[in-house]
Amino acid sequence: MKWLFRIFVGLIIAVAVISVVFVLATRRPDVPYEKLEAQYANDASRFMNMPGDIRIHYRDEGTPDMPVLVLVHGFSASLHTWEPWIERLSPFYRIISLDLPGHGLTRAPKDYDPSPTAYSALLNDFVTALGVEKFVLAGSSMGGHVAWEYALSHQEKLRALVLVSAAGWSEAPGENASEPLIFKLLRLPVVGPILAEIDNRALVERGLKASVADPALVDQAMVDRYVLLSRAPGHRSILMNITLNFGRYQSATKELLQQIRVPVLVMAGEKDNLVPFRNAQQFAAVGGNWSNAFYADLGHLAQEEDPERTAIDVHAFINLVALGELANAQIAPEIPGDGSPDASAMPVAPAPGDDAPVGIAPAAPAPAPAEALPPSPAPILPVTEPPPAPVQRPVTETGPSQGEPAPEPAPSPTP
Repeated sequence: MKWLFRIFVGLIIAVAVISVVFVLATRRPDVPYEKLEAQYANDASRFMNMPGDIRIHYRDEGTPDMPVLVLVHGFSASLHTWEPWIERLSPFYRIISLDLPGHGLTRAPKDYDPSPTAYSALLNDFVTALGVEKFVLAGSSMGGHVAWEYALSHQEKLRALVLVSAAGWSEAPGENASEPLIFKLLRLPVVGPILAEIDNRALVERGLKASVADPALVDQAMVDRYVLLSRAPGHRSILMNITLNFGRYQSATKELLQQIRVPVLVMAGEKDNLVPFRNAQQFAAVGGNWSNAFYADLGHLAQEEDPERTAIDVHAFINLVALGELANAQIAPEIPGDGSPDASAMPVAPAPGDDAPVGIAPAAPAPAPAEALPPSPAPILPVTEPPPAPVQRPVTETGPSQGEPAPEPAPSPTP
């Protein structure tokens, strides 16, 4: 029997040695921030130093004197996910997007302790430093969780809340069986940290394609961006902290969310394989001031999969319920005669007594329980003519007030 034991021990040692060699051979080093900024920052990029050795990357775009829209991305993503919306909505809003710590080009110590609650507090410090007093907040996926937690703590600053494929509800066993493999592996305490260090490009690409309804959306540039930005110094440690602690974050409940008094729009694709569509149905069932726009043909990244339809929908919602005081104002600014489509094609707030845009599901006084929700409505405001093309407008950066951190200009891209 001793020889069997020796063989067993030898096999364990051999597997351990092979594993170590494999990890060392396939491990990918950090990518310096300077290289990433040269590739993924643009002329609109700004940087703000925050307490805790955090340097936030953000963009302040659109029309400065219009209502403010703040956009928060999801897990392992970056502010780039909002570019399609920004292209379409810039004439109508001042749009601020940012990279959360552990994501994109935002720098943070690798021992930063991330959570929706921590991100919500940082977001409040950030908008305060920018001097933004009132705004519409939109969040995607994990960013949606950050957004509804922010609304619970600071809803006096919000005009409205938009949740896109938002996370936050406790999952029932087996509910998310279609979740992409990479996310399942990352949650394993032993496998996850190893996977984060090695060449996982194939799994990232597979996960992205599984997250959307049409895999053709996922091109090599998109995969490169996710892979390279995740290798920014400190990012992998922060991302692993999030994946291993998902179950410890505050979960949504109907009673908790009913404390949110601002208008809320729940947006979700029914083909979402990452955050169960049931989450969106539960959000929509909160009642009161909660309405929804569901899309039978979209997946987890609705803002990228169909930016025209979703941008028009969110613009209609904001003007319908959140900017009533602007209903008689000129919501669509005059666009120079440069051949762009007429900005008036974008919907504006209806006059009192007018019907809501077709397909908007207003909050019912007594909503059906989540388990008995009716089929999702058709996408709202079907596009009958193309939305306005993006208009190039200079973004005026206001200098910080006394005592606020000073934004730094983005570095010039290298050839």
